Amino acid sequence: MGLRLLHLHLHGLFRSHDLELGRDADTGGQALYVLELVRGLAARSEIEQVEVVTRLIHDRRVSTDYANPIEDIAPGAKIIRLPFGPRRYLRKELFWPYLDDLADQTVSHLQQQEHLPDWIHAHYADAGYVGALVSRRLGVPLVFTGHSLGREKLRRLLGVGGDHEQIEQTYAIGQRIDAEEFTLAHCSLVITSTRQEIDHQYARYGRFVPEQAEVVPPGVDSIRFHPLQSSSETDVVDGLLAPFLRKPSLPPLLAISRAVRRKNIPFLVEAYGRSPVLRQRHNLVLVLGCRDDPRQLEKQQREVFQQVFDLVDRYDLYGRVAYPKQHRRDQIPAIYRWAALHRGLFVNPALTEPFGLTLLEAAACGLPMVATDDGGPRDILARCDNGLLVDVTDLEALQDVMEQAGSDADQWRLWSDNGIEAVSRHFSWDAHVCHYLALMKQRLELSQPRIWATDKECLGSPLGQSLLLLDLDSSLEEPEAEGLASLREGLESIGSGDAHGLGVLTGRSVQAAKKRYAELNLPSPRVWISRAGTEIHYGLEDQSDRFWQAHIDVDWRRQAVVSALADLKDHLTLQDDQEQGPHKVSYLLKEHGEAILPLVRQRLRQRSQAARPHLRCHWFLDVVPLRASRSEAIRYLSLRWGLPLEQILVVASQQGDAELVRGLTASVVLAEHDPCLDGLRHQQRVFFASSPHLFGLLDGLNHYRFF
Repeated sequence: MGLRLLHLHLHGLFRSHDLELGRDADTGGQALYVLELVRGLAARSEIEQVEVVTRLIHDRRVSTDYANPIEDIAPGAKIIRLPFGPRRYLRKELFWPYLDDLADQTVSHLQQQEHLPDWIHAHYADAGYVGALVSRRLGVPLVFTGHSLGREKLRRLLGVGGDHEQIEQTYAIGQRIDAEEFTLAHCSLVITSTRQEIDHQYARYGRFVPEQAEVVPPGVDSIRFHPLQSSSETDVVDGLLAPFLRKPSLPPLLAISRAVRRKNIPFLVEAYGRSPVLRQRHNLVLVLGCRDDPRQLEKQQREVFQQVFDLVDRYDLYGRVAYPKQHRRDQIPAIYRWAALHRGLFVNPALTEPFGLTLLEAAACGLPMVATDDGGPRDILARCDNGLLVDVTDLEALQDVMEQAGSDADQWRLWSDNGIEAVSRHFSWDAHVCHYLALMKQRLELSQPRIWATDKECLGSPLGQSLLLLDLDSSLEEPEAEGLASLREGLESIGSGDAHGLGVLTGRSVQAAKKRYAELNLPSPRVWISRAGTEIHYGLEDQSDRFWQAHIDVDWRRQAVVSALADLKDHLTLQDDQEQGPHKVSYLLKEHGEAILPLVRQRLRQRSQAARPHLRCHWFLDVVPLRASRSEAIRYLSLRWGLPLEQILVVASQQGDAELVRGLTASVVLAEHDPCLDGLRHQQRVFFASSPHLFGLLDGLNHYRFF
C-alpha cells in the first residue's frame, strides 16, 4: 500500500485551477505552493492518496467552485472542503473561534477512511492549530510549515511604528503566536524554505527545537517560468502596460505581490518618487492583483491602493507608474520576460519574506532582483548571485541600491545569466518533492492507530448511544431543591438502558466527587472526568482508564512544573494537597483575572515543560499536561468508544468553560453564566438557557430532545 498524506490549507480561495492569486491578502504564494506540492506528490509512484482539507464557502461574491465539497486536483489527489464558521467567505483572522469545529470534523472525516494518513502537513498557524489537535487525537505525525510567523510579523510591524493594540485588533496576533507555539509543541518536523527562518524566526519560539527543522526550498515550474520570449506575449504585455507609460521602453522596476501592508509597496513608490535618477532611468510597474471597484476591496487592500494613488499624485508620477487593474495568472511569466527584455529589475520590498517564490520565478525568466534583506532572499541570493539585498525600512538605502543595480549593463547581464542557471540547477519541483519525501521517510514514524481505537469492538461501550456530562462544580454545586428534583425526575425517566449515558465533569478527585454526588441522589454516572480532565474512571467500580493516563503522561514532569513557576509566588500560591493530583498542579491567584496567563505560558515554554495552564472562575489556575483538558478527555472518550461528538451534551456556566462549548459537541449554557461566555453565542450547537438554574438545563435537554 502506498503512502497517504493529508495537507491542511485553510484560508484564502483554494481550488485546483485558476488560482485567484492576489485577489485578497489571504490568496497568495502559500496557495500556489500547496497546489504545486500536492500535484508533485500525486505524480510519485509511492503515493497512493493526497488530500487537501480547506474551507467550504457559500458566498455570492466568490466562485461556486469553493462550495464544492470534493474537487479533484490530479489522479490520486483531491480537495476536501469542510464547513466551519459562517457560510460566507472570511479573512483568516476571523477563523479562530471555529477551528475546534474543523478539528472535530477532520477527525470524523479521517475515521471514515480505511486507513489513517501517514502524516499531516499543516500550512500556516490556523492549520497548525487544527493539525496539532488531530495529530494528538489520532496519533498521526504532524509536519508544519509556517509560511510566515506571528512573532516576526509583530516585530516588523512594531519596527515601523505600528501600535500594538491596533496590530492585535487587525491581525489577532496573540492568538496566532499562541497557535504557533501550540503547533510546535506537537509537531514532529518543521519544514522551512531557508536557514534564516530556523535561526532567526522559529528560534524566537519557546516550544521550538532546532533539531526538528529541515530546509527544503520550494521549486519553480520550469514549463511556465523560462527566459524564452515570444513576440505575441510581448505584444500582450505591451497592451496591458502601455496605456500607463509615456516611455514604455524604459527598463522597468517590477513588483508583483498582493496589496497588503507586509509587502511594503507604498514604500517602494516613495523611494522611486524621491529619486530623480530612478524617475529618469526607469518606469515603475506594480502588479498588485486584480481589482474592479476599489471600494469593494478589503480594508487593508483599499488602504494600500490609496497610499499608492496618493504617492503617484504627490510626486507627479503619471506616465511613469503602471498599475493595471486586471491580469490573468497565465500572464505573469510573460510579464517577467517582458521586464527582462527591457533590462529591468524585479523588486521585492516586503517587510518579511519567509522565502520569496516570485524571486525565483523572476530569476528563471532572466530578471535580476533587488530584494529585502530578510528571510528567503538571503538564501536565494547565496545560490543565484543575481542581484542585491537591502534594508527595505531605510528609504535612502532602497533608493541607492535600486540606482546601483540598474546602472551597469554588464553586471545586469551576468546577474540574468546566473539566475537562469541557478534556478534550473537548484530549484526544480522534482528536486523539492524528492527531498520532501526523503525527509518524511527518514524523520517520521509512519502512523499507527491508537491502541484504544479497537476497544469498542472488543469490550462494548460503557457510555450508551448518547452522553450527558454534568458539571459537579457549577450547576450542581448548590442546586435549588425544586430544580434538582425536576432534573432527578427527568434523568430517572430515561431509565437504565443503553440508549442514554450520564457522566460527571469535576476538578475534584474522583473520590471527593463521588462523595459529593451521592448527596444529590441522582442516577449513577457511567463515566467520571475528574481532576480537570486528567483522570477518567468508569462506573461504580472506580475503574481507571489506563490508556488515557498513558496518553497524557508523555513528557509530563510534575515537579519540574512546580519549579518552573516557583518564582511567581507574588502572583499565585499552591492550593491545599487535596486539590492537587498526579497530573494536576493547582494554584490560587492573588489577583483576579487572566493577566497572569501569558507569564505562566512563557515560564513553561522557557523550561521546556509539556504543560498548559487553565484558568477557571477567574481565580483558580490548574496546570496540566499539554495533552490533557476536559475537552480532550471528551474527545478521547468519543474516539475510544465510537460515540459521535454530536451525541455528547455538556453544560457550561463558568469562566474557563469555553473549551467545552467549541466544536461538534452539543452544549447548554446556563442563564447564570459568566459574561465571558457571551462571546460563544455564534457557535452553532450552543443553547443559551433563559430559565434560571437547573430549569435552564432542563430546557436545554428538551431542546436537544435528550429525554
